[in-house]
Amino acid sequence: MRIIRWIVSISAMEASLGLGILAVCVLAVPNLRAQNPEMQQRVAEVKESMEVNKQLLAQYTWMEQDIISIKGEEKKEELYNVQLGPNGKPQKTPVDPSSVSDDDRRRRGLRGRIIEKKTEEYKEYGDQIKSLVQQYVPPERDMLQQAYQQGNVMMGPVGGAPGEYRLVISNYVKQGDNMTLVMNKAQKALVSLSIATYLNDPSDAVKVNVQFARIPGGPNHVTSETIEGVSKQLTITIQNSNYQHQ
Repeated sequence: MRIIRWIVSISAMEASLGLGILAVCVLAVPNLRAQNPEMQQRVAEVKESMEVNKQLLAQYTWMEQDIISIKGEEKKEELYNVQLGPNGKPQKTPVDPSSVSDDDRRRRGLRGRIIEKKTEEYKEYGDQIKSLVQQYVPPERDMLQQAYQQGNVMMGPVGGAPGEYRLVISNYVKQGDNMTLVMNKAQKALVSLSIATYLNDPSDAVKVNVQFARIPGGPNHVTSETIEGVSKQLTITIQNSNYQHQ
């Protein structure tokens, strides 16, 4: 009987020790991820790239064209003259689409006119989506650092593109969101960005895809952006063009 009790006691101690080791390992995972030297280098590259690019882009003005579609049908066009404000966020001045001629549209790289249809019932929803996306694009240096320190950044390759790498960031703005950055290794510049987030509830999903390119002799910039409000089947297609150095 004593032998049996001794064996049971030893087994309990081993189980307790095993759980303790497991708990330590789980707690250590975020720190191990944060201490990965290559990841640390890549996150530092992205942060520096974002900061330098923001300063260079502040020297430019450009035109933004938004096409709003509902259930796949184009409903409205919005045009803006844009430049970065002191806070590094875009400042937009509305332009009447009817004031831009077809020739001027071609010169500025804009799509042709669309026939505007009623969208009042979707306006508030569309404005909420735009406001949400501005918290992600472009990525903010301090928020990237916070995500990194919390162990919410993972790194991996990009299939078929050895000159690029991928950073996947979770819980960036909201709990459960996800943002994927694809970076060019040589240029240390963003190639694309994709976001899976939501408005007030995770069931009200918002998906975003952004493509970047470099102005010849200048900074990196957003060439196109597609924002999808899933619940109302609302899509905002954004195109930026006609970059001018101030």
